[in-house]
Amino acid sequence: MITKEKEELLHYYNLGLTAYKQRKWDEAIKAFERAVQIDPKDGPSELYLQRAQEYKMNPPGEDWDGVFTMTTK
Repeated sequence: MITKEKEELLHYYNLGLTAYKQRKWDEAIKAFERAVQIDPKDGPSELYLQRAQEYKMNPPGEDWDGVFTMTTK
């Protein structure tokens, strides 16, 4: 059974992921921030939060397909 906290976390994570894929960086950031507030140890939300913040500052090209390409190791 899923807890109410985990259900809320998943709700905000999914909102963030949808906004992220639509290049709605501010919406994605808000949703992922809320998810991280619920569970500070949620790695996926933290990772996408960082990526959305980076893309807000340096948007990907028009041909971006939602895939993150690492530029450093």
